Amino acid sequence: YKIDAKMQELGEDMVKHCAGLPLAIIILGGILATRYPSLTEWLKVSANVKSYLNNDKGEVLRDVLALSFDDLPPYLRPCFLYLSHFPEDYEIPADRLIQLWVAEGIVSSKQEEGDEGQIAEDVAEGYLLELAERCMIQVRERDIATLKIRSFQMHDLMRDVCLSKAKQQKFLYIADHSNECQLSTIGRVRRVSAHKFFWIQCIKSPRLRSLLLFDELLPNEEWENILPLTMISYFENRREESVNALDCFVGVLIISVIVTKIRGIWKYMFNNFNFLRVLYYEGGGDGGCKLPNDIGKLIHLRFLGLRGLKFLCTKLPSSLGNLRCLQTLDLRIESLCFNPIHVPNVLWRMQQLRHLYLPEECNRKTKLKLGTLRNLQTLVNFNTKNCYVKDLINMTSIRELEIRGPFNIEDCNTKELDKNPPIIQSKYLHSLSIINEEGIIDPRHLAHLLLSCENISKLSLDVEIRRLPEYHYLSSNLAYIKLRRCKLEEDPMPTLAELPYLSMLELHEKAFIGKEMFCSGQAFAKLEYLSLRWLNFLEEWKLSEGAMPCLRRLEIENCRQLKMLPDGLRFIANLQELKIESMPKTFKDKGEEGGEDFCKVRHVPSIIFQNCEW
Repeated sequence: YKIDAKMQELGEDMVKHCAGLPLAIIILGGILATRYPSLTEWLKVSANVKSYLNNDKGEVLRDVLALSFDDLPPYLRPCFLYLSHFPEDYEIPADRLIQLWVAEGIVSSKQEEGDEGQIAEDVAEGYLLELAERCMIQVRERDIATLKIRSFQMHDLMRDVCLSKAKQQKFLYIADHSNECQLSTIGRVRRVSAHKFFWIQCIKSPRLRSLLLFDELLPNEEWENILPLTMISYFENRREESVNALDCFVGVLIISVIVTKIRGIWKYMFNNFNFLRVLYYEGGGDGGCKLPNDIGKLIHLRFLGLRGLKFLCTKLPSSLGNLRCLQTLDLRIESLCFNPIHVPNVLWRMQQLRHLYLPEECNRKTKLKLGTLRNLQTLVNFNTKNCYVKDLINMTSIRELEIRGPFNIEDCNTKELDKNPPIIQSKYLHSLSIINEEGIIDPRHLAHLLLSCENISKLSLDVEIRRLPEYHYLSSNLAYIKLRRCKLEEDPMPTLAELPYLSMLELHEKAFIGKEMFCSGQAFAKLEYLSLRWLNFLEEWKLSEGAMPCLRRLEIENCRQLKMLPDGLRFIANLQELKIESMPKTFKDKGEEGGEDFCKVRHVPSIIFQNCEW
């Protein structure tokens, strides 16, 4: 937009008040960016700047940061304060934060039922984008297909402001060893975040609503404080000696003491925090013998995250079915004995569930009915061994689907695929991922599944399929494709080249097992990034003039049979970076200045060679 002379003068005057501090200028720019570009609006900001920034240079930055918070609209303030839950320098996953906002009710139902008909997650995504536009968060990663924020961090000084404001407003309590005694005297704490270990039994607030844990339930360094000194000294004295029966007995005693302590932590949580809405566990580590049945008492839970916890017993309690208010459930737990996890068939009761993350591997007795979960937006680690493929059609709001393990369609008409009923009827599905490290998926079943995914923009296949489905089975909206271990026998390039919006393509680790790839003229019109890794059989890659005109980054790694760079690279004027890694020295020599392939890439500003010395 156009800025007249008076506004420019006003802007320069405000910048002077920032005392030349880059962060202060950036934050001020973020404030102005959210205002309508009129002289009246800028005058209001200028008045605030002058009222805030009347101190010496050392206070200017703090005052600008305070102004950025005070300038927030009411609906954004709790969203910003919520960021104080996370540890310093923590890279915050955007999807997880949005799920927490929704679970806490920070995105209200009125906003969810607004005129535009946006669901709560979309509203929250808009809030996050607004914080980014105000330069209150620093974006670290964006979605490769949609460019939406995937993760972000906070500047240390901005985080200090966030912590200070959260403390002033008693928004939350950050607990650790140093203040756990103080916490035990506070009876009305609503939110607790533990960046380091502390004894949860110190929390005496029965109306606690949210508990976020970023360290282990019982870290190894705490064992010395709970184990009898005789046990510790016994093993210290026997470090150099061979194991005997007494060692095993003492080891079992130690394990029983630790398991009992951890069970006590779980029991205290489940029996004393009956109003808990959020239980977020991010620390990994030992979860004890098993998840106690008492978890079923937390009937107000909206968010339950147990990812990374390791249990001796791999059977989850059926009392999970009592948690009917759950919106997000993350069951990606692990077994200390490396056994598959058993999930009871109770998840169908959680009809408000929006995001479900199943264990990576469930045992053969697990068989889940999920057809009642009509509000589900995210489903991770689905497979047809432990779930029913027919349930997918009821999930009309599904946006992200990850299949891990076998995927077979019963009674599938493989001769006339279009005669089969659709598998998915959600028009919102934008991401499909299939992972199967052991088996093979029938390419006809895959083709039928893809036929139901007409709007997806991201496709990741990490499974043996041998043959890529024909072009008309693929969504024309695909912007990102990753193929890994597919063992394609025919060149996939002619099929993929026709996708009109494909901007990123990754072919990794036996994605293609043929010897020759060919990209004809006018192919891959929008492709900007191409990665070829561990294609062990690829010997020749041909690239015609006019192919990949928008390519900006090309990576070739460990394709050790590839003889030379394609001639067509010389015609790609937009190519900015060529990275060649773990290739034979002869290949590197050809691509360097003076080599026979250098004329093909001499126009590329950045050519990187790594580990090509052998």
